[in-house]
Amino acid sequence: MGQETTDMAAVPGEAGRSAGPLDEVDRRIVAELARDGRLSVRTLAERVHVSRTNAYARLERLLRDQVITGFRAQVAPEQAGLGTSAYVALTIEQNTWREVSAELAQVRYIEHAALLGGDHDVLALVRAPDNAALRDVVLGRIQGIAGVLSTRTWLVFEEFDGTLSPWT
Repeated sequence: MGQETTDMAAVPGEAGRSAGPLDEVDRRIVAELARDGRLSVRTLAERVHVSRTNAYARLERLLRDQVITGFRAQVAPEQAGLGTSAYVALTIEQNTWREVSAELAQVRYIEHAALLGGDHDVLALVRAPDNAALRDVVLGRIQGIAGVLSTRTWLVFEEFDGTLSPWT
């Protein structure tokens, strides 16, 4: 009769595809680890009400499928000597994202950068020791990258984490 349809379910590991949706236990595991990445598998299993074997297997799958990409300490920037934070929006030449992002990854004090759709092309979070270091990052390093046409900088006066994150 008609054409056969293929299953378009996500296949982990294939370019452009993500892991399948998380079930409730997976979401609870991710939430617990987002709150405290130092939990033992035993404690994690107790908190999500599954066996240690089940918790271990699920954690291994979440790591393999790159749902969980690592574990790290949350650092308070000011207490760590990075008292000046700013978001820097970049406008770049069309089709230079790969080259620009490779250069941005090498700039000291850039904590995060993202390709955007909208008025600007890239948004970078810079955490520097002081305004002089921020100036050097923006005017010296970022604006010196081939493909960067312009920047716009917003100083961060205060910040907080949202209380309605899907993982809390």
